[in-house]
Amino acid sequence: MPLDEGRMHGFVAALLAESGGLAEPIEPDGLEVLAPPDLQRALGVGEFSRFGFGASLPDGAQRVGIESDWLSRFGRVVGDRGRWSRRVLVPPARKAPDAEALLERELLLDNATFRLLAVAPAWTRHLVLDFRYTALSDEKREGTQRLAINLATGAMPDGMAARLASELEENNGETLPADAALPADWERARVIDRARRALPWRVQASLEPFVTGLRRRLARDLDRLHAYHNDLHREAAERSAQSHVAEAVRQREGLRMAAIAQEYRAKLDDLTHKYALRISVEWVQTLEVLMPVHRLTVQIRRRKAERVLTLDWNSLTRQLEAPPCEATLSTERPRLVCDDALHLVSQVGLAACPGCGRPYCRACHPDDCAKCGYPGGLRAFG
Repeated sequence: MPLDEGRMHGFVAALLAESGGLAEPIEPDGLEVLAPPDLQRALGVGEFSRFGFGASLPDGAQRVGIESDWLSRFGRVVGDRGRWSRRVLVPPARKAPDAEALLERELLLDNATFRLLAVAPAWTRHLVLDFRYTALSDEKREGTQRLAINLATGAMPDGMAARLASELEENNGETLPADAALPADWERARVIDRARRALPWRVQASLEPFVTGLRRRLARDLDRLHAYHNDLHREAAERSAQSHVAEAVRQREGLRMAAIAQEYRAKLDDLTHKYALRISVEWVQTLEVLMPVHRLTVQIRRRKAERVLTLDWNSLTRQLEAPPCEATLSTERPRLVCDDALHLVSQVGLAACPGCGRPYCRACHPDDCAKCGYPGGLRAFG
């Protein structure tokens, strides 16, 4: 969620004031800054400076924006402040949904059945983690990605992450009831593993327009490169094939064709390096949100096996927080249920093995096929 100019302007002014600097607004859309020594070193600016945020800059101002290195400079100023915070969020009271109808609509299982066991009000904890990603190729793109994890059910409600910012701006914070029963903390390793598995495809989806443009430019340059060297090679081949040319000329043109081919391969390598995409992801902050939910206890049945799980209905998004695929952590539906542990997985998570052709659960066996040992597991699906 890139910061717009107005929000960036306000953020910088507040950060400077919090860090001992003075900032006065100037036109058009800028700040005049007086910075103490510590702030000067962190930002790489002098004692007096001007910042600009809009399309037009004040006289002598430096442009400040998310697409430059200013976020890194501000990160040095912020340090560990604000890296972790907790809010109690109580959305407006809404009538509990028809749980049976909700499950029929939201919990789509292709090869299993389910039964609602109970519905009760409850409290949960969401960890909302913000990450900053940088994609570098022939151009650079930066952005942020947010993950929300329900510590009671393991669900990852992307819809809540999208709604959270505006809701927190309007909500000044509530008090947690003394009798609220909260789910336990996850171990740090578990949170890190969840983020490592869930982030890549979400970041890739955010970068899809950038990657599409990258591929288009690469295809254009490959076509131009091939056309240029193909014309040179054809001209040399035609001269060499003429019946009246001397043998020395044929040898020279043969050497020229070899040189053209070598140069073409070198230029291909140059394009490969130019358009190689390098993506880095960095954790920024974590917000813990405590909120009431309606908790559904559901029994999953597959053949003679049963499994009980809990699902939360989130009144902020008015949606059931469906569990992610337990193999890929994707939100793709419908779900399939495996025979061994009754994992809920997407079709990729229960796909056929490339080696023996038999399906197996990638949540049970993430590294290789349970039937034939074919290596790859989820890696075979990128």
